[in-house]
Amino acid sequence: MPQGDKSSYTDKQKRQAEHIEVGYEKKGVSTKTAEARAWATVNKLTGGGKKSGSGRKKN
Repeated sequence: MPQGDKSSYTDKQKRQAEHIEVGYEKKGVSTKTAEARAWATVNKLTGGGKKSGSGRKKN
């Protein structure tokens, strides 16, 4: 998976990132920075994209 590929994220995570990004842009942050911060926030809140693999620990 190439860097920056968002296909492993759920629809909910994508909506969250979009909403967070809009909030940063309203505060005057550049579009590119707002997008990076939004995805970093989603990763921190949800632990990143969907993970695959048999026997993964379920919390």
